[in-house]
Amino acid sequence: MTSSTPAPAHFLWGAATAGHQIEGGNTNTGHWMLEHAPDTWVKEPSGDACDSYHRYGEDIALLAQAGLNAYRFSLEWSRIEPAKGEVSRAQLDHYRRMIDSCRSAGVEPIVTLQHFTVPLWQHQEGGWYAADVVDRFRFFTETATRILDDVTWVVTINEPNMMVNQTEARIDTEVGVNFPGPSPHASQVIAEAHHASVEVLRGLGHVRAGWSVANQVYQAVPGHEKDRDEWAYWREDFFLEQSRDDDFIGVQSYLRTIIGPDGPVPFADGVERTLTGWEYYPEALGQALRHTRDVTGGVPMLVTENGMATADDTRRIAYTTGALSGLGEAIDDGCDVRGYLHWSLLDNYEWGSYEPTFGLIAVDRETFVRTPKPSLAWLGDLARRNELPRVPERPEAAANFAAAIAR
Repeated sequence: MTSSTPAPAHFLWGAATAGHQIEGGNTNTGHWMLEHAPDTWVKEPSGDACDSYHRYGEDIALLAQAGLNAYRFSLEWSRIEPAKGEVSRAQLDHYRRMIDSCRSAGVEPIVTLQHFTVPLWQHQEGGWYAADVVDRFRFFTETATRILDDVTWVVTINEPNMMVNQTEARIDTEVGVNFPGPSPHASQVIAEAHHASVEVLRGLGHVRAGWSVANQVYQAVPGHEKDRDEWAYWREDFFLEQSRDDDFIGVQSYLRTIIGPDGPVPFADGVERTLTGWEYYPEALGQALRHTRDVTGGVPMLVTENGMATADDTRRIAYTTGALSGLGEAIDDGCDVRGYLHWSLLDNYEWGSYEPTFGLIAVDRETFVRTPKPSLAWLGDLARRNELPRVPERPEAAANFAAAIAR
């Protein structure tokens, strides 16, 4: 049985996207080069994506009409700075028009400065391993501030823990989890870039600045808690620690990862999985919020991504119901959560394939026609009522854990 409780006052309800995944034609990025490399592992290129570069107004309108009041989107660094030190005023104007469209629709714009992609020139110079990357990201942040005069929420870097050992994020479904190997050097560099960006943004006087971290909800096979903590530190907790002095931290949650003596433990056959191969585990969100609270010391949190890749929208609603129930329980436990942004507004390009559909809105790949799914109206109704659903704990969650560690 589903019941509901009030969400906090002024709670943000929305959805999230990323430039490369929805805009189309981001030809000046390292990822575009990867997509078209002769030996690429990428299944299909991003191409026109959702053509949201031209259709963003329709996307924002659909979000607002459904009842949602926040939209997270990213600025594409490769468009704004197409060559090192060369700034495109036209592209800055484009993203300013997106902000204005949000404001006109009564939607809070939540701007991400860097969502996985870097300009081709930065990629060729080493990406996050380039000697001057901190200075380059500071310069990009300073450039972006020209259009942020009425933007309150800014995410500096999306999921740095997913990027530090590779140029771009990649989904690994072998054990139902996505993660890079640890790279302390790159982690420290990207943290330095984040802190430099926060310093610039705070100079504006009105911006709340933070970054978003992919929370994997690491759980230990009994007796292997030390293995779990060592596995997690450079893959997650280091990045949470870097947020202790930020204005907020973005929590991104989809799944859990069970850690044994040799790393992630595969789940048993028969466990419900999403289209990305991850375990169906809506409980992850509440657990991610509590863990983030504990590591950061209570920095305000904004759920910047949470969702499920599925072709069955009823399962999306069920998953999100469970996730929001866990969010409400985390708030009851003292977590300071300011809003919830669903991933994603649109069925989009998931870093190698269009097959994993996370969207509240379907997009025809030939015509770009947008078709809202029932989940969009469902989430918008919760937003209008500002209520969080509550559901009982699922016994399957404990059973799946037991089956995994018994393998």
